[in-house]
Parts: sequence; C-alpha cells; structure tokens
Amino acid sequence: MTWHRSIAALALIAPVIAAAASPAAAQSTDSVVVAPNYWGYLTLGATASLAIHEAAHVLMAVAVGGHPTFGFDEARPTIYSGIDAQVEPHKQFLFSAAGLTAQTLVDEAILDIPHARGSAFERGVLAGGIATTLFYLTIGRSGSVSDVEFMARTHAMTKRQIALMYGGLVGSHMWRMYRDPHFANFFAQPDGNGGLAIGLELRAR
Repeated sequence: MTWHRSIAALALIAPVIAAAASPAAAQSTDSVVVAPNYWGYLTLGATASLAIHEAAHVLMAVAVGGHPTFGFDEARPTIYSGIDAQVEPHKQFLFSAAGLTAQTLVDEAILDIPHARGSAFERGVLAGGIATTLFYLTIGRSGSVSDVEFMARTHAMTKRQIALMYGGLVGSHMWRMYRDPHFANFFAQPDGNGGLAIGLELRAR
C-alpha cells in the first residue's frame, strides 16, 4: 500500500472542499471567519486520517500472522503485507481492506457519537477519509499496489462490488455532513449567479 496514493488522495476533492469556520464563527457563504490555527488543525486532522489508514494495514497484517515490511515500488514508499496472496487470499483481502475500512469507521464514529462535533481537526479527518476513498474508487482503482486492485485479485469481491460498498458509505457520510449544520460550508456551494462557488471569502477576525 503506497503512502503517495494516500497523500495524493487529498488533492482529488480539494476543489470541492471549501474553507470552513469553527461552529462559533459566522456561517454565511460569503463571509467566513477562520478561527486561529484553523488550517493547522485541519491539516493535522487530514494527516491523522492518512496515518490511521496506513496503521490499519500494518496492524491487520500482524493480526492475521503476516510480517509487514516497508519497501519501495518504483521509488514509492510501500507497506507489504508479508502474506502469500496465492496461498491465503482471505488474509490478503483483510490486509488490503483494512485501511479504507478503518477510515470509514472513524468517520462513522465522528458522525454518530454525540459530542460537540464540527471542529477543524474533525473536518480534516473527514476530508482525509472522503478523499482517500474517492481516490481509490477512481484514479487509484487500478495499479500494482492499489488496495482495490488487491482486494479484487483475491476474488472475494469484484471492483464494482467494492466501489458500491465503500462508495455507498462515503456517499452517506457526505450527505449527512451536507445536512448537518455543524459542518456548514464544508462543501462548495452553488453560486447565486450560476455555476459553482468552490471557495469562500475569508476574513480575519
């Protein structure tokens, strides 16, 4: 599982994730006040989501008896499961599915567990989870070390089934966030003059 794919995932939906303020700040689409250190916490949250993805691969490999190692695939840092996918395809499937599954569970917990949600850190975590999933279901769907590619190779699920499962989950998360006022201004909004406003005007406090 290559780290560069997880990092590149953030760029996939960057144009449609607008800068958003903390719950206590103004929530209009044309005037958003950004809290101090907002971008730092947002970046930290996204980084944490990617770290959870990679850590889940390592922990799953150990749990099923594999010996995870770190190497390079065409100069790209990669985590190898240490599992013979031909002999134990079910274990390889669990290893390959662990990253996206862990991120999905964390996002689900943020949206389900009652708490004062909507912080910059949580928004970063959710952005990281959504971006990574969308990346792997689109331009990262195939490849020598793609999670989806490896899951499909085990014949446990087809790529279409994998896309429907994870795509359905991330779609439900996005819909719930869109309707939740705690995450106001998270996504780009329609422009009043037509078209799509993919950013917000930021005004300092």
